[in-house]
Amino acid sequence: MARLYKSLQVGLSAYRDRRFDGSQDEYEDCLKDSTTVYVGNLSFYTTEEQILDLFSRVGEVRRIVIGLDKQRLTPCGFCFVVFYTRQDTEICVNLLGGSVLDERPIRVDIDWGFQEGRQFGRGKSGGQVRDEYRTDYDDGRGGYGKIVQRELETQQMIIQASAEGDASIGDVPDSSNKKRGRGDDESSGMGKRSRGNDNPRFREGRDDDDDDRD
Repeated sequence: MARLYKSLQVGLSAYRDRRFDGSQDEYEDCLKDSTTVYVGNLSFYTTEEQILDLFSRVGEVRRIVIGLDKQRLTPCGFCFVVFYTRQDTEICVNLLGGSVLDERPIRVDIDWGFQEGRQFGRGKSGGQVRDEYRTDYDDGRGGYGKIVQRELETQQMIIQASAEGDASIGDVPDSSNKKRGRGDDESSGMGKRSRGNDNPRFREGRDDDDDDRD
């Protein structure tokens, strides 16, 4: 078993947490002694029970911390798994890195150690930074990246506003088909009736040249 453990020893993660409050040497010392792994590329819908079921196969799990969207407080695709021993931690990285959980290949790295506040995403929208800039559609991680989603929503609003504008133009009444009222005729002079034209008693007194127009 000692020989197997020696062959499974892992190198330090190339990832450097910029929020680590210390020097590079101190950071590397934390990595060497840590019993915490970072798990990335999780589906937003993967449960703590699913994570425990997989990771407990390689060692005794002390704690699982699900990563959360800092605005919505919903899972955002990563977690921390804390083991009791360093040996189980390194075995975990070697055996589970790249394995499939909930139909997704997951990333597993040695982490310098969980601290309160690290469970929240660091992206501007509340989730992980990677989900701000993704241009691909990932159903397990909320669809498109946040920037692409905002662009699509803006385009949809423009299309909807344009459609509503066209509909309102179609609702404007056509003045050419408006029914004439009594006031309209009077204002145009067409409503004024000539007594000589309508009453036969007045036709007798008309001039001869008016009668000859027929």
